[in-house]
Amino acid sequence: MKQTRLIRHGESAANAGEASRDHASIPLTQKGVEQAQRVARSFTQAPQLIVASPFSRAQATAKATATAFPAAAFETWPVQEFTYLEPARCANTTVTQRRDWVEAYWAKSDPALRDGVGAESFLDFVSRAKVFLDRLAAHPAEDIAVFSHGQFINAVVWLLERKPTEIDGRAMTEWREYEIANPVPNGGGYQLVWDSDDARFRAHARTP
Repeated sequence: MKQTRLIRHGESAANAGEASRDHASIPLTQKGVEQAQRVARSFTQAPQLIVASPFSRAQATAKATATAFPAAAFETWPVQEFTYLEPARCANTTVTQRRDWVEAYWAKSDPALRDGVGAESFLDFVSRAKVFLDRLAAHPAEDIAVFSHGQFINAVVWLLERKPTEIDGRAMTEWREYEIANPVPNGGGYQLVWDSDDARFRAHARTP
């Protein structure tokens, strides 16, 4: 049976309230390191493939599992977090300091909006999640562990559960409400199981 475990990275410095130089290089806290080790111990057998986002907090979390299962293949895929605010203006800020910018972005409900250089639109983000699901479906590995981020994981699960036909302003607002209602804890995630009857993944209960 083809299955994929989606796992959010361990607690990062930004999650703990610290300022971030940029979105990609945020490190794990000591608690995050411990969560990564706990995730590694939770596997009862080696995954055939370990996938990680290019962002350092996901790489560090994945490496704990890769160290526990050195024979497993390790690949970096574009499953990084949604960067919807311009990175340059977010440099050296905290989550609290960015709150007004975040609320203003989501209030616009414009799926095509790019906030600035280096920012993704919501359409870009959802497209990345769809490409990821296609890549999973085509991959020969039957047991895959993917270390990603809360919003990306929720985009994948939302696509599987809600099956939106159009990514418009209404869908963007719906996804934002879904994401707020279903936060993915650090070190937590979902199990995706391949349904051979309709040739697609289905999201199962959240994993610890």
